[in-house]
Amino acid sequence: MLSILIPVYNYTVLPLLNELVKQCDDSRITFEILCQDDASNSQENTINQEVNLIPSCSFFVNEINLGRGKNINSLAQKSVYDWLLILDCDTFPADSNFIQNYVNVISDSAKKIFFGGIIYEDKKPEKEQLLRWIYGQKRETSSILTSNLLIKKDVFLQHPFDESITKYGYEDLCFFSVLKKHNLEISQIENPTFHLNLETSEVFLNKTKTTLENLVFLYNSNKISSEDSKIIKAFELLKKLNLTRFAAFLFKKNQIKIERNLLSENPSLFLFDLYKLGYFCRLKNKAPEEHNVYN
Repeated sequence: MLSILIPVYNYTVLPLLNELVKQCDDSRITFEILCQDDASNSQENTINQEVNLIPSCSFFVNEINLGRGKNINSLAQKSVYDWLLILDCDTFPADSNFIQNYVNVISDSAKKIFFGGIIYEDKKPEKEQLLRWIYGQKRETSSILTSNLLIKKDVFLQHPFDESITKYGYEDLCFFSVLKKHNLEISQIENPTFHLNLETSEVFLNKTKTTLENLVFLYNSNKISSEDSKIIKAFELLKKLNLTRFAAFLFKKNQIKIERNLLSENPSLFLFDLYKLGYFCRLKNKAPEEHNVYN
């Protein structure tokens, strides 16, 4: 019935897996749980190998880094059941009926794609993690992501993740853009997981830069458009007004000041939005030989 796919990177997956096994057993369904570390070379994998001792569960380790999307594609190819539940390794069910809730929608609906939602703990984290926590609470909780996605296997295999995306970022956006183009509806239901792993603001800011490099690649490759991304939409408006170079100049001039705010105890999401747009404009206005992205 259900194949649960968990892409892993430098994280202990056992607490999540044990909870999922318990819930699947309680629901009396046939299931498998497939976990795969994406060549992180992490010491956590010593612990994660214990997954292989649990019935219906497997843990694999990639010899080379595939990227999150291709890693999930690989897990889907290994799976045996008709429904796939994709969960990030640093999530945890918010409800003890999490699996049963998905079993119910499989039984009662003819729809083929469901997103259960992502939520964050209400407790304020350490000041070094505030940017990630605030962004998650204000933005990700209202976004559709593949970190808690139930999808019919045949649909996924027809429209897998784009394997040209090997760096972190926007693989979800590209995946959902393809589904949208094929008129495949994503139904959002109330069945969330907690996002547990909060990076420091500095790490999150650096990862954001990597995601924007990916966004430039996807935009230049015509894989996503202004219909998919607010950043691209804003960039194209600035481009019509011949203001992209000016925006890149302003970003460079104010980058340190904005970063100081984003790494502070009161990070502004408005400044974060401006930061991302400015960095995108800077990447797009670099000379070709300067680019550290794919174009």
